[in-house]
Amino acid sequence: MSFQGWPAEALEFFEGLEADNSKTYWTSHKDAYERCVREPLEQLLEELAPAYGEGKIFRPYRDVRFSPDKSPYKTHIGAILEGGGYVQLSAEGLGAGSGRYVMSPGQLARYREAVSDERRGATLEAVLAKLTRGGEIALMSHDRLKSAPRGYPKDHPRIELLRNKSLAAWRQWPVEPWLGTAEAKKRVVQFLKATRPLNEWLEANVGGEPD
Repeated sequence: MSFQGWPAEALEFFEGLEADNSKTYWTSHKDAYERCVREPLEQLLEELAPAYGEGKIFRPYRDVRFSPDKSPYKTHIGAILEGGGYVQLSAEGLGAGSGRYVMSPGQLARYREAVSDERRGATLEAVLAKLTRGGEIALMSHDRLKSAPRGYPKDHPRIELLRNKSLAAWRQWPVEPWLGTAEAKKRVVQFLKATRPLNEWLEANVGGEPD
């Protein structure tokens, strides 16, 4: 069966989970999760795979070991694409991400070296300027330094990028009627195409695999 978006029941499931994040709610509504939330995402990933690689859906359970919030379940479903990209659905709507949200120490060192380099850093600036033009796509980092990283001047022309500990693009769409149609796939594909230059820069200068 081809991807036809998410039914209204998918959003209702997450609304209910936000109100009652308990095993009782999860167990009694698991069928709705599998049928209305997970199955459409699996269909979407299958259709995206030829161009963006196999997709992997994250577990719905939260890691509460070091968190004061002991709610057992995530109030969204997310999946990562092997070729670069992330898709997420929640009661707030559809989200898509791309880039490197977390970098290993080796990747981070290479990222900062490339950002500092005049040619490669200028190329990244141009990519990001085009990507964020219009304000629909935002840039984000897993964490940021308060000042310049060690070994880099505080007045570096790209100090804001150097302070990042990672670099990713994100777009969030609110709940609209198209979310329940195949149009949802078109939105994700448009985002992935738009962010391809960022992924190509990161692949060339940072590397794909953590070290």
